[in-house]
Amino acid sequence: MTPSASSGWFDKPMRWAQLTLTETDPAQYDVDFWLDYFKQAHCDAACLSAGGCVCYYPTQIPFHFRSPWLGDRDAFGELYEGCRKLGMHVIARTDPHAVHQDAFEAHPEWIMVDAEGKPVPHWADPDLWVTCALGPYNFEYMTEIHREIMTLYPVDGIFANRWAGHGICYCEHCRRNFKDATGYDLPEGGEVRVQSRARSRADGTQDPAAKAYIAWWQDRLFDLWDVWDKEIRAIQPHARYIPNSGGATGRLDMKRIGAKTEILFADRQARRGLQPSWANGKNGKEYRSTLGRKPIGGIFSMGVEERYRWKDSIQSAEEIRLFVADGVANGLRPWFTKFGGVIYDPRWLKPVADMYTLYYQWEPYLRNEAPIARVAMVYSQQTWNYYGGDRAHERVEDHAQGYYHALVEARIPFEMVHDGLLDAEHLAPFKTLILPNIAALSDEQCQQLRAFVHNGGSLIATHETSLYDEWGECRQDFGLADLFGASFAGGYEGPMQNSYLSIERDPTTRLFHPLVAGLEQAGRIINGINRVKVETTVAHPYAPLTLIPSYPDLPMEMVWPRVNQTDIAQVYVRQFGEGRVVYFPWDIDRSFWEVLCVDHGRLLTNAVDWATNEERPVTVTGPGILDVTAWEQKTSMTVHLVNLTNPMMMKGPLRELIPVGEQIVRVLIPPERQVKRVHLLRAGIDAEVTRSGNALTVRVPSVLEHEVVAIDWA
Repeated sequence: MTPSASSGWFDKPMRWAQLTLTETDPAQYDVDFWLDYFKQAHCDAACLSAGGCVCYYPTQIPFHFRSPWLGDRDAFGELYEGCRKLGMHVIARTDPHAVHQDAFEAHPEWIMVDAEGKPVPHWADPDLWVTCALGPYNFEYMTEIHREIMTLYPVDGIFANRWAGHGICYCEHCRRNFKDATGYDLPEGGEVRVQSRARSRADGTQDPAAKAYIAWWQDRLFDLWDVWDKEIRAIQPHARYIPNSGGATGRLDMKRIGAKTEILFADRQARRGLQPSWANGKNGKEYRSTLGRKPIGGIFSMGVEERYRWKDSIQSAEEIRLFVADGVANGLRPWFTKFGGVIYDPRWLKPVADMYTLYYQWEPYLRNEAPIARVAMVYSQQTWNYYGGDRAHERVEDHAQGYYHALVEARIPFEMVHDGLLDAEHLAPFKTLILPNIAALSDEQCQQLRAFVHNGGSLIATHETSLYDEWGECRQDFGLADLFGASFAGGYEGPMQNSYLSIERDPTTRLFHPLVAGLEQAGRIINGINRVKVETTVAHPYAPLTLIPSYPDLPMEMVWPRVNQTDIAQVYVRQFGEGRVVYFPWDIDRSFWEVLCVDHGRLLTNAVDWATNEERPVTVTGPGILDVTAWEQKTSMTVHLVNLTNPMMMKGPLRELIPVGEQIVRVLIPPERQVKRVHLLRAGIDAEVTRSGNALTVRVPSVLEHEVVAIDWA
């Protein structure tokens, strides 16, 4: 049976290859070389360039630009047939975002238009024009192209790149369709201004047209998804349309994507700028939060992904290996993408083949059924869009990055939860939820969180969490004020200079709260950068952290606290039956991300341990910084240790992989399970194990970039 004959192919591929051809490739690339490489690397699926901006097969559709170097060849067909003979699944790649001059002249209605009414030339190639993503070019013309591809080649799906547009299009179709759908004229000022205006205008109100546009744009793209998917299935029922979309900072609703798709690919190809080495793992957690067990390919590039777009560049092998390892440890299936069929620098070939061979050998232990984590961090696209706006990275993502980094440093296995999935079923696996400045929450979402706590769950929240509704409108008080035991006092302070936090004892017992464990001798620690002014609404025995207000930091002779002590609480800790709540009214997570203060990291970690109030399912002790994840398979359990210890951890690319020494892994075993074998996949040895009750203690001699403790069930 060929792969295409299967109706449920989605979960089968584990190691993807993508070959994105250039216009000149049909005259110069070596088909046999690529097919041999796919076989050597144990690739079981491929994404191959087919059509759109440039066509690589003998199309019969007018203005579907055939590569002038194609001649009589069928470049896509040759690769397709070769991959099928290797038993691989194949999806066709299309790119609908640009057309050539002849199409522009014949069909100006296909082209994106700016706010001044001018057609938009391509920003990188002056011979091309940018298409309108929401008009007849995609809905009609690209539908015809997809229909032709599916008719000529029974591929398993079509993957469309750059299908969602490049800003607001002001063509007649978009103007009319938006007006008919919403009653508003298109908002002026471009995409960034729309996000800002959807958050608030100068007078403090929101622009209804800007709000409506964000929702309408999504609805229009989901309609396009339906059109393409329906046509694809009509010709090949097993096939699907697979969009290149997703992620916590993407604007398409991940909840809707997760419900709609059966397979997806996370297109975050490499680190860029100041980005930590756990970034690919975070990407995996975000996608899985709404897709669950559905397969997700983790796209990675051999090239340097900086803004200068060196598409024929090569990263160091070490950088690629660690980036991919963290994705695999967090549930992504590796997908390498190569731009161009001609290889200028072959140094990537062996490292990728070696990784794929390793994952081929590990495959039974990478077919995960469920993660093992009791802690989850919430992310919110509505907070990003309607509260963050054009400052979303600072106001939203920096908080998430800070808490994420603290959890990685603490080696706490954790997941991520989409704020559209806060119902009891989706929260059932977790004891503790973290809300890193999840400012925009609806009344319904607040009630779901309230129910989670009253049913024994614990909650940690920071800064402005729940102070805004789902549209980014500021409430008079926190939506979760009753859980916090504190109300919004109507003001803010920040950025604060030279402010501190006093570490307080319980005045009755003279003991310190577990929240400040490890800080008992500090006396005081640095404060964050911004705080919300709040007032206490319920009786608290005492506050473990209180405010020392800012005082002059120059001249040096004047650097002394004007107020040594206050009773202004800077953390609220409460017990609710079996559940617990911790609320920091300041930006501890964002400040940690900016400053990386050790004390802030300790507070964030202590908050999780106190709130969760149970032994971690996996505890790892030893030197270095490790990303720790734990999974169940059908007949096994695995603990992944990804070694992030490196001077280039926060800014790539890595120069070398630096091994860390002995790690002691303590794993809680489900009482109904009997252990048959414990072994280390990378080391290729049986592990040294001791057992005490329901806990296994495993010795891992060292970790280079990726080790897996595999526990086989009897």
